[in-house]
Amino acid sequence: MYQYIKALHLIFVITWFAGLFYIPRLFIYHIEASAKSSPEKEILTKQLKLMTKRLWFIITWPSAVLATVFGIWLLILIPVWLEQPWMHVKLAFVVLLIVYHLKSHQIFKQLQRDEIKYSSKFMRIYNEGATLILFAVVFLVILKSAFNWIFGVIGIIVLGILLMLGIKLYNRIRSKNPEA
Repeated sequence: MYQYIKALHLIFVITWFAGLFYIPRLFIYHIEASAKSSPEKEILTKQLKLMTKRLWFIITWPSAVLATVFGIWLLILIPVWLEQPWMHVKLAFVVLLIVYHLKSHQIFKQLQRDEIKYSSKFMRIYNEGATLILFAVVFLVILKSAFNWIFGVIGIIVLGILLMLGIKLYNRIRSKNPEA
């Protein structure tokens, strides 16, 4: 039974992250579409709202709920994990992921009402939040230790710097070629 629950947990974690990776991209496109002129603005906005709504309610939310249910089920099956430091750190990252998800939901609702409160540049940076959480959780689960905090913190900082440099490089490329 454990292996089936673990497999289902992993499948829904993957689909949850897929939704969390793609939803900010749709937010970026929606924000950028709002700056276009009519009728392109209305056509794009209508389509992006529909795509975002389907992604959010058909894939992302159900995956979040099911990943959480199967994760709790695993902890019920193996409660000794709750005594291990790596699990405490993992659960802290899961809480951060839930906060990220809820913030994404707030942004989703704002954009559905055509309230643009963030720039596309902000959303590109925001999009990397789930990536950092994913890296941290995968390393924690695979290594089964709260690992050497010095290497862990340095690794997350280096990853964050590389992601920011990638965003800056993309912005430069895009400023020279808007079609990139």
